[in-house]
Amino acid sequence: MRTSTGKTEDDPIDSVDEPAPAAPAARSAGFAVVTRLIVVFVVLAVAGGGVWLVTRASTPEASPTTTEIPALQVKAADVRPGSVAPAGGAVAGGADQQTAPQQAQTRSTTGPATLAQWASQVAGASGVPARALAAYGNAELAMRASQPNCKISWATLAGIGRIESNHGQYAGAVLGADGRPSKPIIGVPLDGSSGVQAIGDTDGGRYDGDASVDRAVGPMQFIPGTWRKWASDGNGDGLGDPQQIDDAALAAARYLCAGGRDMQSPSGWWAGILSYNNSTEYAQKVFGLADGYAKAAQTVRKQG
Repeated sequence: MRTSTGKTEDDPIDSVDEPAPAAPAARSAGFAVVTRLIVVFVVLAVAGGGVWLVTRASTPEASPTTTEIPALQVKAADVRPGSVAPAGGAVAGGADQQTAPQQAQTRSTTGPATLAQWASQVAGASGVPARALAAYGNAELAMRASQPNCKISWATLAGIGRIESNHGQYAGAVLGADGRPSKPIIGVPLDGSSGVQAIGDTDGGRYDGDASVDRAVGPMQFIPGTWRKWASDGNGDGLGDPQQIDDAALAAARYLCAGGRDMQSPSGWWAGILSYNNSTEYAQKVFGLADGYAKAAQTVRKQG
């Protein structure tokens, strides 16, 4: 800011003594300076408030999904990491020979119908919505066809889906017949604040609506950069959408099976889950859920 002498505030003070101005003039000049500072402060405050409002209004409403990982209401299983894998669930579709993924049978009258019937039966015993079960089961079948040595179970995917978004139902969302939640599931900004990672924007806001930092998206809570690598088409519509649960479940299954991992072995299962979220408590919670879902399906199979 320029002074009345034409110098900047950083200019050195002259060593030549000058006559001191009269006291009234000094008070008048001081008052003028203070007045100008107050006006500048008010203008900046108003302008700053306006910018804050615009930024706030342009930012998509974030659900606190990422701050609830692992979900607080889910009990962690009392099991030592790497010691055992969850119980094996009945093969999705209800029959061991049911190995063709849904997207490969979109014109068939038997494949999807069998999967839907199985999901409807297991939903009652497990508490997992049938539409979500169909997505998890379809992902298992797809991986059995493409990577049979992985042995990923729908029950493990269901455990992850429960913690990440309550099977696509987080914050009152309803999972539609098309596999999409009634409102997008978007996590909090990953800006390095307390409890969250710092991840700069990788998608220009394409998936999460935020062009400043990344946010986890969809029923399986993929970070946009990770989704771009593992994007999958689980429902056979030619698209990969992280908000669509068939796509998201298949992408999660592919991610867990990476590197030739055996998800049926204790070491492989724990390594896979910890790669998804490097938290022992998280893995123990997924374990408890997956084990319970698998045993519920086994009960249904015995009864059927």
